[in-house]
Amino acid sequence: TMNPPRAVILARPLAALIFLAMDSIWLTLMTPRLYRPEIGALLRSSFDLWPALLFYILYVSGIVVFAVQPALASGRPGAAGGPGAMLGLLSSATYDLTNQATLLGWSWSVTLADLAWGSLATAAAALLASLATLAISRKSAGRR
Repeated sequence: TMNPPRAVILARPLAALIFLAMDSIWLTLMTPRLYRPEIGALLRSSFDLWPALLFYILYVSGIVVFAVQPALASGRPGAAGGPGAMLGLLSSATYDLTNQATLLGWSWSVTLADLAWGSLATAAAALLASLATLAISRKSAGRR
């Protein structure tokens, strides 16, 4: 196990970098292939930076609090994947299934892709951030 405040200091930027990198690649590849063809009439020509920043700040905090910290506290960084996948599924389901229920032009293809991507990306970010946090912590402890 590692010191919880230190874990947060290390894990938050690691989780942010990992998740942002993965999500940027996904959105770059999938916007022209999936989102624009399926829900293009609903999309802005460019995203609004402030809501996006607020989402990523809040979401990365959720990854750390609900998946990374408990895994590190248990001494089992690999245990972050399951809670990360569940967090990703729940957050994607909240967004996509609400849109599915309330918007006329919302696509089931988008919903299903988002549910899968949210689960996978969040699990991977939680797992990789946990493993990296533990590795960095062990390396810095070895230098003392």
